Amino acid sequence: MCGSIPPSMSGTCGCIVNGHLYIFGGCCDDGQTNEHYSVNLHDGTFTWRKVNHRSGSPPSPRDKLSCWVHKGRMIYFGGYGHKLLSEINDPKSFTVDEASWAEDIFWGWNNETHEFDPDRSSWTEPQTSGRSPAPRAAHASATIGSKGYVCGGRIKETRTSDVFCLDLNSWTWSEIAAPSGRSWHTLTSVSDSSLFMFGGLSVDCRPLSEGWIFNLETKGWTRMEHQYKDKPRLWHSACQGRDSDVIVFGGSHDYILLVDKGHCNDALVFQTQPYPLIRLCEDFIASHARMFQFQILRLPPKLRRAVQKRTSFFRTNRKSRNLFKTLE
Repeated sequence: MCGSIPPSMSGTCGCIVNGHLYIFGGCCDDGQTNEHYSVNLHDGTFTWRKVNHRSGSPPSPRDKLSCWVHKGRMIYFGGYGHKLLSEINDPKSFTVDEASWAEDIFWGWNNETHEFDPDRSSWTEPQTSGRSPAPRAAHASATIGSKGYVCGGRIKETRTSDVFCLDLNSWTWSEIAAPSGRSWHTLTSVSDSSLFMFGGLSVDCRPLSEGWIFNLETKGWTRMEHQYKDKPRLWHSACQGRDSDVIVFGGSHDYILLVDKGHCNDALVFQTQPYPLIRLCEDFIASHARMFQFQILRLPPKLRRAVQKRTSFFRTNRKSRNLFKTLE
């Protein structure tokens, strides 16, 4: 990659809008930042550029924030960072970290909502109504339709167990109950009416491997059984895959502030919905490709390519399992 390459950072916030990857905030060697970068993922040059705003005021420097995308605009919420004393206008929107300050600069958690319009390169701070979430960082967020959801997070020494919904058209907050408190987890939309939450760090600083499904219609949480109970994760990333699968990658399986044995480099795939019949057929044929090698060649081109792609997946998995058995 080339251009104005961002510095190495942690806790930054990324999203994709119209084929461009945008990252905002994060913590680098000099501390939290409020710089904004973007890169076109489709032009083949992969050139980073620094995003400069034409109007409005950007959020103060922060990391461990979250982002929603709605109508081509980016909406950022929360995070941990620093402000000048003169910039702290409302103690309800900025909770000071009493252990971190220097002269007239104070660090802390916020519950601010900021919107960036990439077409106008403008920042605005919408005025929200309803009961807003408490200031927090290291929370999780997801978008379904015109609703943005924020779940859990840390404020001071507490990890919250609440879920809030922000209507991104009316800017109205509403609150929803959630399972036990956590931070550094993920929340992923898997259908028009459900969210999948995975992992995180518990209130007692224990890495979690729990998976939960939230039904927006019943407002109920269901604990999901899965095969990765021995693979806790925190500070990982997650995204929706094919047929409502959720792919989890990276992160740590330790409470990294005390012990860090290295980051995880494997991908965990969670099936959150029943697979359609064509997916089941493709998987069966691909996992028995040797048995169906001549029949596969007679399939229509589109279906043949899909089966061959799945075949390579099962072949790779088989090689990995054989390698692990050899190492054992």
